[in-house]
Amino acid sequence: MTDTLHPAANVAKDGPLWDLTALGQSVWLDYIRKGILDNGELERMIREDAVRGITSNPAIFEQAIGRSDDYDDVLPKLAASGIDASAAYEQLAIHDIQRAADLFRDIYEESDGADGYVSLEVSPELASDSKGSLEEARRLWKAVGRPNVMIKIPGTAEGLPAIEEALFDGINVNVTLLFSLTSHEAVMERYLRALERRSEKGLPLSRIASVASFFISRVDTAVDAILDQKAAAAGSAEERSRIELLLGKAAIANAKISYHRFSEIFGGSRFGSLRGKGAQVQRPLWASTSTKNPAYRDVIYVEELIGPDTVNTMPLPTVQAFGDHGVAHRSIDEDLDGARKTLSDLADLGVDLDAVTRHLQKDGVDKFVVPFRDMLKSVEQKLAQVGSAA
Repeated sequence: MTDTLHPAANVAKDGPLWDLTALGQSVWLDYIRKGILDNGELERMIREDAVRGITSNPAIFEQAIGRSDDYDDVLPKLAASGIDASAAYEQLAIHDIQRAADLFRDIYEESDGADGYVSLEVSPELASDSKGSLEEARRLWKAVGRPNVMIKIPGTAEGLPAIEEALFDGINVNVTLLFSLTSHEAVMERYLRALERRSEKGLPLSRIASVASFFISRVDTAVDAILDQKAAAAGSAEERSRIELLLGKAAIANAKISYHRFSEIFGGSRFGSLRGKGAQVQRPLWASTSTKNPAYRDVIYVEELIGPDTVNTMPLPTVQAFGDHGVAHRSIDEDLDGARKTLSDLADLGVDLDAVTRHLQKDGVDKFVVPFRDMLKSVEQKLAQVGSAA
């Protein structure tokens, strides 16, 4: 896969990706590397593909830094400085984040701070460390030094206090690794509490921004595996058919129910008083929206979750696919009763969605820890190589 989706050209601001913007959903790119900053591709995507923000994570930086030669021109200088792999990675990541944030700055200003954000994650090794997560969030926020940056903090039980305190400090937060309504509700509560505390202190609310990153496709992958087992053990063709009808339905139903709760909370009187003081809603951000099962439509996790006050962060292939053949219409609040029935039917079959989502959150942390460590090893090796060559 190359970084360039299609050649730069003067393209009118229309098409499926621009339709999402018109429907109140922001397209963010779930990808960053030095190459798309150097060659102008990110700038082109902002201009032509309606991209209005970027998310990054340890796995993305592991691919960018550990498995490309994009950074080989700057590694000799870092090696000569004598810094370790962790410090070198941080310098490289922060520089990329700063450059990207500067490209999105016009969107940030034109939207009055509602959009144009670039996310940088605290170390995944801190997912169970409230104090450490908060300290790192404060340090990264200061180091990046851009108002349109969000610091990503996992929405684990230990992460919740750090999220509230960071928001109270005035740090924009992307709360990541949310899989369940329960977790989403806890995060929304922390956001409201942080704003209320700021209001009580007479601190401004208007430029405090946050998104709640709700993961989608991983839920279907996990639930479908359970359903496949149940279908294989079914006692009749009728029972097997009933089970198979639920394949690929859990993730979208789960997200729609969570969005409905978001609408209730941020449409209520508690937030209403904060809105009057300039507060923004904490938008749901649909994450993990690439399709893992080739039997499903490749843009299903975009098309089925379109609505106002949402973000969809897409990897490069999904941006390309939706721009090519996506169909945009407001879908997030369609057939809410059907979503409730899907979750009810899953429960009747013995699928414990709460247990599934708890496991997914824990597994999600692990899936970031491993590439983070691999990336540090790669940086260490590259520093050693250029150091010995010098």
